[in-house]
Amino acid sequence: MYAVIYRFDVTKGQEKDFETLWQMVTESFIQHAGGLGSRLHKNGMGSYIAYAQWPDKKAWETARQKLPKKALKNLQRMNTYCEKITVLFNMEVKNDLLL
Repeated sequence: MYAVIYRFDVTKGQEKDFETLWQMVTESFIQHAGGLGSRLHKNGMGSYIAYAQWPDKKAWETARQKLPKKALKNLQRMNTYCEKITVLFNMEVKNDLLL
């Protein structure tokens, strides 16, 4: 498995819209691109941190190409609510003890 950790710095006042679109986009990645799901967190400084899991690196790298047009539009809309999006880490899973 492959994991990616993102940080989203969301424009103040756009948090609810971002969260809604994040869920829709994540569901699209699961349904159309082989994504294994994600968790969204909010840290004490107001940034969102998401942990996403994929079967392998190639699935992550090619995921956007597999999304239908509506899902790509939702992804673009979600990104407009962000001042900055950072991939903090992308890495192979070596041992998985999450329940």
